[in-house]
Amino acid sequence: MDTTITSAPIGSLRQRMLQDMKLRGLGAHTQQDYIRHVRSFAAFLGRPPDTASAEDLRRFQLDQHRRAVGPATINAAVSALRFLFTMTLKRPEVALGLSVIRSEPKLREVLSVEEAARLIEAAPGIKYKAAFSVAYGAGLRVSEVTHLKIGDIDSERMIIRVEQGKGRKDRNAMLPPHLLDLLRQWWREGKRRGVMLPHGWLFPGRNCTDPISARQLNRAVHEAAEFAGIHKRVSPHTLRHSFATHLLEQGVDIRVIQVLLGHTNIDTTAIYTKVSSKTMRAVASPLDQIVALMEGRKRTASPPG
Repeated sequence: MDTTITSAPIGSLRQRMLQDMKLRGLGAHTQQDYIRHVRSFAAFLGRPPDTASAEDLRRFQLDQHRRAVGPATINAAVSALRFLFTMTLKRPEVALGLSVIRSEPKLREVLSVEEAARLIEAAPGIKYKAAFSVAYGAGLRVSEVTHLKIGDIDSERMIIRVEQGKGRKDRNAMLPPHLLDLLRQWWREGKRRGVMLPHGWLFPGRNCTDPISARQLNRAVHEAAEFAGIHKRVSPHTLRHSFATHLLEQGVDIRVIQVLLGHTNIDTTAIYTKVSSKTMRAVASPLDQIVALMEGRKRTASPPG
């Protein structure tokens, strides 16, 4: 019996997978990530991914562990490959052995207010200074910053419209006056350079018809951190984390922060309570109360002078 698997051309397989993802409502960023992970698997395999066996997937995961690939990347690859084999190839049994990594969420790196100011000031140019300020001043995700359009800035209502954010949900983010002033400065400079197209991207990439990429933004943050002498592990997302933490330290209700961040579940927002040092300092330890009580008793027991 001939068990040879006939592979489809890689281009047509990619097209079928994209169509399947669109039919199931996956966002553009998720689609890009899934395609990237499938491409990585195909490179490891050395042949079209639809010819793979369960043993090939097992070898791929072992290779990821050997190369010390991070848990988030491994789990994202699992999601992509499960989709490919279950939805597009209709061979779910091949992906049954894929394993995700269960790990406790790590404390997120947060900048102090002074460090955030230094990072923004060290940005390589007005475009990146404005982009950093949107991430820190409005708490936007990296993908939300990169995909903002000029028309998303509503100066009358002082809000930023975030369309098709995480989970394909639209929301409004805050637009502080200082941030609006900075965005206007960048808009004027962008118009002068000829990169601001009508109804175009707020932060154009190398080609003004495309948005700036997350990789470009990440590289700019690393350059700025090095220039500013910040030795923490920072990324554009660090600015969003810092936004949430600093609001919490100001006493802003966590439910308000949840809305501003666009979190569906307040448990996600509650992670920021673990990194707010000011919140911890503001809480009196029971030990302090015991010591205060003991000292009070000593004073009461002391004979009058």
